[in-house]
Amino acid sequence: MSSLRQPYHGLERKLVLAFDCGTTYSGVSYAILDPGEVPQIKGVTRFPAQENVGGDSKIPSILYYDSQGKLCAVGAEAMQESVIEQAEDESWWKLHLRPKGLASSQISDDDLPPLPKNKSAVDVLGDFMKYLFQCAETYIKDTHSPEHWQSITNNIDYVLTHPNGWEGAQQAQIRRAAIRAGLVSDTPEGQSRLQLLTEGEASLHFCIENGLASDSATNGQGIMVVDAGGGTIDLSAYYMSKSPLSFEEIAPTECRLQGSVFVTRRARAFLAEKLAKSKYGSPEDLNNMTSVFDKTTKLRFRNPDEPSYIKFGGVRDKDPDVGIRSGQLKLPGSEVSALFEPSVQAIIEAIEKQRNGAHKAVTSTPFFSNKAVADGAMAYYLDHRVSARVSSKTYGMVCSTIFRKDDPAHRARMHTLYTGASGHQYVQHKFTSILPKPACLRTRSFDELTVKRPARKN
Repeated sequence: MSSLRQPYHGLERKLVLAFDCGTTYSGVSYAILDPGEVPQIKGVTRFPAQENVGGDSKIPSILYYDSQGKLCAVGAEAMQESVIEQAEDESWWKLHLRPKGLASSQISDDDLPPLPKNKSAVDVLGDFMKYLFQCAETYIKDTHSPEHWQSITNNIDYVLTHPNGWEGAQQAQIRRAAIRAGLVSDTPEGQSRLQLLTEGEASLHFCIENGLASDSATNGQGIMVVDAGGGTIDLSAYYMSKSPLSFEEIAPTECRLQGSVFVTRRARAFLAEKLAKSKYGSPEDLNNMTSVFDKTTKLRFRNPDEPSYIKFGGVRDKDPDVGIRSGQLKLPGSEVSALFEPSVQAIIEAIEKQRNGAHKAVTSTPFFSNKAVADGAMAYYLDHRVSARVSSKTYGMVCSTIFRKDDPAHRARMHTLYTGASGHQYVQHKFTSILPKPACLRTRSFDELTVKRPARKN
């Protein structure tokens, strides 16, 4: 909906960069803001060695480090054979940042590839964001001009996306990574140039940018956005108003650790068991088959009643006992379907939970087969279409309260009693809610007076 976008009212030229650091693939979008002109969202569509990954506007979220923890290659460059032979890859690193309480039964740190020597997840994210910035700089210089870049290099804002389930601790890690990448300084002024955004809300703005709020959409419609990504499934539900155009959250956001990488993870375990007694059960063959499954078989699967194939070798590779002929492993469609089932069920459960928790009916789920979270993040920065959000947790503080001897909970904490300056007796360790779950609030700071002095006795 760029036709509704207002001209930039700033006094000097500014660059805004949006980074979508995904579990499997990542992208960069940008907008150059010139005073009095309507900003346009553009994508960085050229990256080094991009021919290795199909040449689209995203790059693999892969970094290669040597045995000493030195960064050797990033993104599509890390897919080059000369690099693969010399270094160890670091993938799925984003999931090391996850909240440990988020669907903890599905994944543990032991399930993830180990981090490089002397590197934390924040370090790896910082290295990756530094690389994305360098790619954006090169692209803008080549597409516009070096002089154009020079005019904005000291006035850059950033939008960084993260899964719906990432909370304060994870957001703080992202900010530290941005500082280590050299994007912003560790000062209040530097932090003011950095905005964090959930992938769910970025996806909503991408949908708006691509026609969600067109004339055919109904005013007052309840909309659910399901972002099925590489690592997480992010769900957000909104109520749409068209005069003026705005969206309000109508349920707490949901996040599930059941993205596409977990389908591949289950495939690796399934193949290891299936080929345990075959000569093709070596780690090298399993890694090769898993890679082929991830890039082709998984994407082509449609029908559990039809077989799927993993083409991993040549015509001489065969083992009829496990279904391998001419370098191709045949799998019943039902077995492949079972690899998807946990993710499908997680999506269904999350949808039902969000529908049941919404305070308005959800009547539509827009479908976009190939989203661009970075584009949505840019649209968020420029348009800010979400006017209200629903708290997903109860926020509050621990305080003291006047002791009531008729309250069993107070009597159980009598060992914390003390006498205040007013002469009243107080009991400690009371949790006072400031913002309850789920509460719908406008996009503003939320505060509440929680300390009151008792009235004096006459």
